[in-house]
Parts: sequence; C-alpha cells; structure tokens
Amino acid sequence: MIAIIDYGMGNLYSVSKAIERLGHSYEFVSSGEDLLRADGVILPGVGAFGDAMSNLRDLKLVDPIRQYAGTGKPLLGICLGMQLLFESSSEYGEHQGLGLLPGHIRRFTGDYKIPHMGWNKLSFLQKENRIVDGVDQGYVYFVHSYFLQPDDTNREILLAAADYYQEVPGVVGRGNVYGMQFHPEKSGDVGMKLLDNFTDLCAKARV
Repeated sequence: MIAIIDYGMGNLYSVSKAIERLGHSYEFVSSGEDLLRADGVILPGVGAFGDAMSNLRDLKLVDPIRQYAGTGKPLLGICLGMQLLFESSSEYGEHQGLGLLPGHIRRFTGDYKIPHMGWNKLSFLQKENRIVDGVDQGYVYFVHSYFLQPDDTNREILLAAADYYQEVPGVVGRGNVYGMQFHPEKSGDVGMKLLDNFTDLCAKARV
C-alpha cells in the first residue's frame, strides 16, 4: 500500500488518481502509525513552507516521516512536499524543514516572471538512478516561486534539472528519499513514467 500524507496542504485528488491509473492501491494517512506500515509514502504539497511544517507538527507527523525515511522504504516529496524534505526555507521568514536532504529553499530573484509556471524540459544528470531509469527526456509542469538552490554541498543529489534563468532542480534523490519539484501527475508521459518508477520501488519494498 502507498500512503499519501493528508496534512491539509496537498493536491490529494490528482496524485491519488495518478497512482490509481498505474494500478496501485493507496490510502490517505494522517497518523504516524498508518504512515509507518506503508510500502511507500508520498508527501504532496501546495502552499507555504511554514504553514506546511506547522500542520505536520500539529499532526505529530514530523518524527514518523523521519523514522520512515530511516526504514529504507521509498519516500517521495512532490512540489512543496519536495521542498519540505530539505533543511530550511526562507519563504515568509526562516523555517526549519524535515532535514532529510541537504540544502535550502530560496525564492527566485530576477527580472523575469515569478512564479515559475509552465512546461520546462528536464535534463537528466544521473540517468542510472532507478527513479529516472527509462524515462525519456521531455517536458514537465512546474508551478513554484521557491526552489532548491543547488551548490557544491548538494549537487550529488541532483538527478534532473530544468533551466529557468538558472539551473532549477527538478528531481532529487539520495538513498530511498526522492523529490520532484514539478507535478508529475500533471506532466504527461514523462511524469507518469517517473511515478511508475516510484511505485515499482514501493512494490519491491513490499517483498
């Protein structure tokens, strides 16, 4: 079973329907106990970083998510959910994240349109990683004003990136923890193949 974390800030419908189309069962979970019995966990997210972390703390989900990451079973953050995997964010003040991956979330700055919204082409940086294995290079759908600022301390976790006036991490991963800044469930064949790869990892974790 794939658990989709319901903490009041995720686009649960589109994510769950994508998982359903891939032929896998899922449950919406809001407790640590339910989360920890899953074969794979998806942390979706739409909204502000600080509010999301506050909701996770109120539901007492922060420690279970960290504990789950330590089991070796697959964990995927989508959009804001990906950002929450990192150490901190400067969105409306400084906020501590889950700290599962190294790096900090910063706002786009420059004389261009913010938020970054629309279809951008992914370039794969580590094609041998299982989450991107067999995925054809193509376009995916982004909607965000904040992004992981890549630097020398976190480049090893960058699996795919897009170009939006700078390098924008699109897919990240280390061990069993993955993140996608775009919405794979809204990104056509490329996004569905990425989700399919993730569900395959979940199925292997069940064995």
